[in-house]
Amino acid sequence: MPIKNSFADRHADITAWRRHLHTIPELDFDLPKTSAFVEGKLREFGITDITTGMARTGIVAVIEGRRSGRTIGLRADMDALPITEATGLDYASTHPGKMHACGHDGHTAMLLGAAQYLAETRNFVGRVVLIFQPAEEGGGGGRVMCDEGLMERFGIEEVYGLHNAPEYPVGQFAIREGALLAAADQFDVIVTGKGGHAAAPHDAVDPNLAAAHCLVALQSIASRSVDPLQQVVVSTCVIRSDNDAHNVIPQTVLLRGTVRTLDAGVRDLAQERLEALVTHTAAAYGCTVAIEYERGYPVTVNHKGYTDHAADAAEIVAPGVDRDTPPIMAGEDFSYMLQERPGAYIMLGNGEGPMVHHPQYNFNDDAIPAGCSWFAELVERRLPLDG
Repeated sequence: MPIKNSFADRHADITAWRRHLHTIPELDFDLPKTSAFVEGKLREFGITDITTGMARTGIVAVIEGRRSGRTIGLRADMDALPITEATGLDYASTHPGKMHACGHDGHTAMLLGAAQYLAETRNFVGRVVLIFQPAEEGGGGGRVMCDEGLMERFGIEEVYGLHNAPEYPVGQFAIREGALLAAADQFDVIVTGKGGHAAAPHDAVDPNLAAAHCLVALQSIASRSVDPLQQVVVSTCVIRSDNDAHNVIPQTVLLRGTVRTLDAGVRDLAQERLEALVTHTAAAYGCTVAIEYERGYPVTVNHKGYTDHAADAAEIVAPGVDRDTPPIMAGEDFSYMLQERPGAYIMLGNGEGPMVHHPQYNFNDDAIPAGCSWFAELVERRLPLDG
């Protein structure tokens, strides 16, 4: 693997940063320790153009090249998950109920490693904007930073990011042009009937029965409403009534779940069909419904041409890039940045092991040199000295 020598030499240091971050996981926008650590490292590297407080705890740092030119952005997410760690590592979380179970500690450490190299060498023309983002895990920190003028304030013309992927060999890259990650929406459906004694169901209107048929009906969205060549996931993840007794028919039942799509038209159709199916199915059993449908992160769409820039840089680092990897139905709020500016998002292999969002997941430190090298290679290719 043609890793830049600088990152091979500094692998142990960057690993130490990553493991320190792993011990102090923080959630959403509330990242005081993480942000302080990142800012401290950037200042150690001699970077002085640092803006703090974007999206509360986000950090944006600028590195100037050898002369003026275009500006590109590089993004890493910093937040953790509300999961109790079960790895048994000697650098496990010291914050109860919080864990870096998605590898954002690794993403942050790799961008810090690239920042150190770029600040020392400055083998590029133009400006690099380093984006350390809070609240990727559901808070929409990427959207907040964009709403606060990230792209305009720092003159970003194109933007790139990466995410580790346990399903790929460690250090290998995968990408695709177009939709890479799904739009992630969520729904709450409250089915209301008439409670009563379980021994006299004829005197009640059973919302359990209506909710069960609603759940089954929702499966027809994928099988009968959406073009089979399109992709949609409708998952009901919570079924809960207002009663836990063995002999009481409840008054209400909650259905809660998520809808994942890769196309704007399919997204609209899925919402329309969900609302119609639960409304009319419940009515057939004498019940009413209240629906809360929340649009979440949009589809993460890699731009034509810029996907090749990301893949070409990855090919230098680790030959054999998968340039047509299948889309992933998980969501990612880097999508907001790609709506603001052209760019691309790439996957970096994490090797075998538990998947992300698992209490035994751990970022693979062997991937660090590849990730750092990709960030640096991308900058030097997009902002060449002879350009």
